[in-house]
Amino acid sequence: MRWLRRPRAASAPTARPTDGAPDQAALADARERMVAQQIEARGLRDPELLRAFRRVPRDRFVAADFAYGDQALPIEEGQTISQPFIVAYMTDAARPRARADGWRGARALDIGTGSGYQAAILAELGARVTSIERYPELSHAAGVALEAAGFPDVALIVGDGSLGYAENAPYDAIIVAAAAPSVPEPLLEQLNPDEGRLVIPIGTRSHQQLTVVVRRGDEFHSRTREPVVFVPLVGTHGFPS
Repeated sequence: MRWLRRPRAASAPTARPTDGAPDQAALADARERMVAQQIEARGLRDPELLRAFRRVPRDRFVAADFAYGDQALPIEEGQTISQPFIVAYMTDAARPRARADGWRGARALDIGTGSGYQAAILAELGARVTSIERYPELSHAAGVALEAAGFPDVALIVGDGSLGYAENAPYDAIIVAAAAPSVPEPLLEQLNPDEGRLVIPIGTRSHQQLTVVVRRGDEFHSRTREPVVFVPLVGTHGFPS
């Protein structure tokens, strides 16, 4: 399988949303190509997942010129937004299998709000989304973008993502867009005992394995997937700052 890298912030200009008026038809075409060539062609074919990626305007969250390329992008505060395929892959891995309605009505925790794009995808799928970001400026900007994109109901929290957010638990799905040295205990505790799913990169600061944990009652079943490189999850149960 390919090594799925997230480039360092210095490798490209910071991808900020623009205030101009880009060609909406061209952006829609680019979004369709992104889904067909980067997501569906790589084996992710769940109709609801593909529909969400076709509907959510990624160009609302990063600069339109960069929005639909097949690469991760640096954003403010030295953070990144994953390439579209990685967002899709993690979303698919976290899909609540035990629920007849899948994502619709599921409680989802998004750790590492970043640009807000992952939260928007989850909200478009019908989840009730709580999203945590340690940088207040990023959380605020994501809130503006989410509102503009039509997702005003995402609950945005500024805080330590490694602690999760117990107030809205239990979660049917938790997606962590930052790497931890081990699975944070609070996130396990906040998973729904009825097959709640946690998707998180685990490893060192430079190399990790994408890991999926499924909770069944008091038992936790873990499986590693792809090698990845994410920014570190800084916090009480993550890496030191």
